[in-house]
Amino acid sequence: MSQTVIALGAHVFDVQVRPVEAIPDGQGATLVDQIRFSPAGTAAGTALTLSKLGAAVRTAGAVGTDPIGDLLLSMLAGHGVDTSLVLRRDDTQTSASVLPIRPDGSRPAFHVLGANISYGPDDAPHTEIAEATHLHMGAPELMGGEAAAKTLAPARAAGVVTSADLLVAGDSGLFDWIAPALPYLDHLLPNEEQVLGLTGAATLEDGARRFLAEGVGCVAVTRGARGALVVTEDEVIEIPAFAVDVVDTTGCGDAFSAGFLRGLGLGRGPRECGVLGCAAAALVAQGLGSDHGDFDLATADAFATTAATLESR
Repeated sequence: MSQTVIALGAHVFDVQVRPVEAIPDGQGATLVDQIRFSPAGTAAGTALTLSKLGAAVRTAGAVGTDPIGDLLLSMLAGHGVDTSLVLRRDDTQTSASVLPIRPDGSRPAFHVLGANISYGPDDAPHTEIAEATHLHMGAPELMGGEAAAKTLAPARAAGVVTSADLLVAGDSGLFDWIAPALPYLDHLLPNEEQVLGLTGAATLEDGARRFLAEGVGCVAVTRGARGALVVTEDEVIEIPAFAVDVVDTTGCGDAFSAGFLRGLGLGRGPRECGVLGCAAAALVAQGLGSDHGDFDLATADAFATTAATLESR
């Protein structure tokens, strides 16, 4: 089944350092095992894994005209992502993060918003979006719900399947900020912290249903080591995470989104989409960076089947 996705929004250049237990005092130094970099962000990171899984993917957003932007775009292109819709900005740098990875795979972040916050609905490639099968908006909160709706609404009217993921942590004040975009989303793919923080709900299901009440068709929530929860009007589906040795959690949410969306493009149901999302996240988590893993759709499906069989014994 043919699937063409435009991933629109956050493009981030990540630098990962591993392992980091503490920042040295003063001008001190410490040796680490790895320093590497990768394309990331709720648009670019999702696009990268979608391409691995066999979708035709284009990204849209903004980066600087700096060397970081050059490298980010070249790395995406190396993974088969079409970056011709990405705008270059002369007056701001490419968004970037430095991520000290702890031994358990978790990480804080030092982040520059950069060109991502300069992108708005007037920049969106509306003609190309209308010709795609899917539009995935990474971090609609960076432009606000009213602005995001100006891109999502015509996409929906053109018959494009729409989805979004969030970048920032959950904050109750943010719900009203993004609410105007929610009626135009077929799928929302946040994490547990974001759902509970945005809605103030006592349970994850209640929080997901708050989004459904605003018009979202399906909410697929990542829960870290506990997998995912997929909530629709008719179903609540718990999907366990696959047991792997976690090296780095960077990009796992984006990988889940990619797997879920690829499943949609293949005509799979909500549970199967969630399983593919969890499989993609598990494959990425076993190495450093959001681009870790030389896998494709067949590999991800086989991994999910094998891991589920082993865990059921």
